[in-house]
Amino acid sequence: MSQTTTPQQILPVDAEDAILIGRVWDPATQGPRVVHVRGEEVYDLTPEVRTVAELMEHEDPANRVLRAAGTPRWTLAEVVEASVQQDRSRPHLLAPIDLQVVKACGVTFVESMIERVIEERCGGDFNRAAEVRNTVADVLGGSLRSLRPGSDQAQEAKKVLTAQGMWSQYLEVGLGPDPEVFTKAPVLSSVGYGTGIGIPSFSSWNNPEPELVLILDSAGRARGATLGNDVNLRDVEGRSALLLGMAKDNNASCAVGPFIRLFHDGFTLDSLRTEEITLTVDGEDGYRLEGRNSLARISRPFEELIRAAHGRHHQYPDGFALFTGTLFAPTQDRDTEGLGFTHKDGDLVTISSPLLGALINRTGQTEQMQPWTFGIRALFAYLANLSETEPLQLK
Repeated sequence: MSQTTTPQQILPVDAEDAILIGRVWDPATQGPRVVHVRGEEVYDLTPEVRTVAELMEHEDPANRVLRAAGTPRWTLAEVVEASVQQDRSRPHLLAPIDLQVVKACGVTFVESMIERVIEERCGGDFNRAAEVRNTVADVLGGSLRSLRPGSDQAQEAKKVLTAQGMWSQYLEVGLGPDPEVFTKAPVLSSVGYGTGIGIPSFSSWNNPEPELVLILDSAGRARGATLGNDVNLRDVEGRSALLLGMAKDNNASCAVGPFIRLFHDGFTLDSLRTEEITLTVDGEDGYRLEGRNSLARISRPFEELIRAAHGRHHQYPDGFALFTGTLFAPTQDRDTEGLGFTHKDGDLVTISSPLLGALINRTGQTEQMQPWTFGIRALFAYLANLSETEPLQLK
């Protein structure tokens, strides 16, 4: 990851106007600090705000940050450098979320929906992917691209596809009235910028999923956004949708960051409706994959996805992070013609967008990743100790 060591490469293009919130591991106190990135400085907000989840509950989180005194504890350059080098003895970036539940929406783009159908029809066998993709393309064609999920036209398409023996559980959530919403990762398990992302050794067909991640408070109000990698094991989910947990939730399989950009002034939820999220995968073997996730092509508006995750049917007292799905499903061959893409150890994965910056991680075997040990009990113990050593400064 040596080519990405300067802070300017991970910040939004309009960083001077952005209110960026993150978390930094502080070796001095052996715990996470809530931070505000301002210019070249990283300000410690923990004396006034203990958790990111707490900050999101303020009536106006952005103005709360702007009013905070904060203390410039580190330079952004040193924190980025330590993160890139995965030097845990120095202050380094963590995922910018903490107590939020990590939820995810799937099959929100037609292209990825079709790829899920292909996985299902292959039974997770990537050797059959090219053959099945051609068959599915002949039947579905471009007829699904303009359909609004849940509409009368979508229901008619369902009837036609069922008659042709092509109906699928993925088409149900892609075209039906209800989107797929699942829990991606346990609280505090997400990894941040620079940290390795894990691919289990039992998977031989897998890919990154570059996504917009909305950050919401306990009332379901969108407070900001960041980037995420919803790492996917295509062979596992392709065997059975009931293996979704095995395919999605593994050690270091959820990357979020680099920072949460809070909604403020001209930056709103509407600013993201046409955002372009780009992906590059640079392998140590010289292979390069490029992709793009255009949010203008999402099949359901953000508000619909939020309502499906939060409401009278489900609450999140500490707020939640919501992956909004991906357009990108790589079909480009890596080694053998017709076998498509899969990760190799050491792949450098860069997910970026103009308004949110860049999330960069390198792949490795999940079983070789540093175990996840800092959970909710550890966080509560750390915060309890802070109440004695660093009394909360109320504003």
